Parts: sequence; structure tokens; C-alpha cells
Amino acid sequence: MVERRTVLSAGLYAAALWTVGTTQALAGGRGQRLAETDLPVAHRLFAAGRYDRLHQTLPGLMARASESERTGPAGASRAAGVWVLVSQLAVKEGEVDTAAAFAARAGTAARRSGRPLLLAAAARAAATPLRRTGRADRALQMLQEAHDELDADPRPSEGVLDAVGMVALTAAYTAAQARIPSAAEQFASLAEQTAARLLNDRRRAPAGGDLSLAQCTLYRVGIHQKLGDIDRALAYAANLEPAVLPTPERRARAATDTARALLAANDVPTAFVQLQLVERAAPLEARRPSVRALTAEVAARRPDLPGLTDFARRTALRLAL
Repeated sequence: MVERRTVLSAGLYAAALWTVGTTQALAGGRGQRLAETDLPVAHRLFAAGRYDRLHQTLPGLMARASESERTGPAGASRAAGVWVLVSQLAVKEGEVDTAAAFAARAGTAARRSGRPLLLAAAARAAATPLRRTGRADRALQMLQEAHDELDADPRPSEGVLDAVGMVALTAAYTAAQARIPSAAEQFASLAEQTAARLLNDRRRAPAGGDLSLAQCTLYRVGIHQKLGDIDRALAYAANLEPAVLPTPERRARAATDTARALLAANDVPTAFVQLQLVERAAPLEARRPSVRALTAEVAARRPDLPGLTDFARRTALRLAL
């Protein structure tokens, strides 16, 4: 990948190093703005685990987002969604600095849009790079502020409730990584209560929303694994039916988190089974740096497992972007 030292506009320098062709796309993209379908299409690729195809669309998508962001609150609103998605994709690739840069840009665009839902999405995006750089306390503060602002709505829509619950889940996982079990439990319980509220009121069931009781269970696996309560993590994993999770990316995440808990419990063969389920759900997920690290751990501890050598060889390459 060719490195270019040209500063494009705030937040896009990292992407110039990360995405081949971004510089040219931005240079030639003026006048082109985001269409209503751009972000939903990109989200579908992400949810399907098609990170290779999503990455191919990024130069043009980011160029249009950059142009739209200049047009006012409505354009900033659409652009914020793009920057959140780019940050999430950077996390998948282990590019923490890039994820942080685009999460910050998402926050700027979200504030310009004036939409609390987008501010919450930006806070969730920012939480991951903050956690991974030892600033979980700052991440929790941002998430608490976003949660409080959304929760202040006296008559929340289904979209607001969905966002409230997802912010709470992200905060619970962040608190677990910071080893604050009381906060982790409090936020996880809040998310479960919100998911139950949505489920009980069919008129408010959000179409295409992220929050569900299954999503809460999935997060519980990771929360309790981070807290070192492996038995509880595995109990939640046993109660999670991956088929009810809505996307390949979520099903791969379930298998990944379960594999981590199993490795912590010294059940290496079953952890390898879960890693194979990651690949089955979304093949490119198995090539993520963090998942390849789990494969390497399995190989170090049980190199004799049938099929492991082929699996490790097949998934050894980085994401083919």
C-alpha cells in the first residue's frame, strides 16, 4: 500500500494510508453527495461480513460523505453514518488509530446534525478504540452521556429505545473490560429491560433494529469472559441460539466470543469447533487479526487437532481487501 503524506481533510489522512485510491477519489469527487441508498447498501455488506466488497466501495463512499458533510445538518447526518461504519470496519482490521480518527469525525458530523441518535452511534464507535488504548474510563463517560440524553426522552420512539439498549450494551462491555463488574451488570440489565420493553410492545418493534434479547445474551458472553467469570460466560453461550441472530457478522461474533471463553476454560477442542463456525458464518471474520490470534493459540496448545493445519493455513492471510 502506497503511503501518501497529503492531508486531505479532517480525519481522512488515516484513510489515505489505509484505503488505496482514496486520495484520487476525494480529488475527483466534488459535487457528488451521498444518496439515500448509499449507507444502507454499505451496512448490508458489513452485516454480511463482506468486508472485501465494502472496502472496494470506500473511496467513492467517503468522497461523497465528505462532500455531503459540507452541505448542512442533513448532509452531516448521512456523513456521520458513513464515518461510524468506516470506524467499525477499521476495528475489524485491527486499525485502532484509524478507527479512533473516524469515530471522532463521526462525532463532529453528528453534533452538526443535531441528532442524538447519531451522537449515540458515534459514542459507541469511539468506545472501542478508547478501550483498546487503555481509556475505558473516557469511553464509559461518553456512553453514559449518550445514554442519559437518549433516556431523557419522555416518549421514546422504537429507534430511540433501540439506541438506548445498544449504548447500554456497549457500556456494559466497556465496564467489563475495565473490570468494573457493578457497572457492567447495571448496564447489561438496563439493556435487557429495554429489549424486553420493545418485545412486549409489538407496535414499537423496530424494523431492522439491533437490540434484541439474543443480542443481550451475545454481549453477556463477552462481558462475563472479560470479567473472568468463565462459567457464567459459557452458561450464556449455551443459551444462545446463533440462528436467531440476524446477520452473519453477529453469528461470527457469537462464535468468536464463545471460543474465547472456551479457551479460558481450557476446552481447546471445542474452541476450535467455534472458530470453524466463525468461518462458516462469515469467512472473512476468520481472517481478522483478533480471530487469527485465537487460531494461533489453539495451534500452540493443541497442534494435533484434526483439520487445524488446513484451517490455520486457509485463514492465515489478512482480509483480502
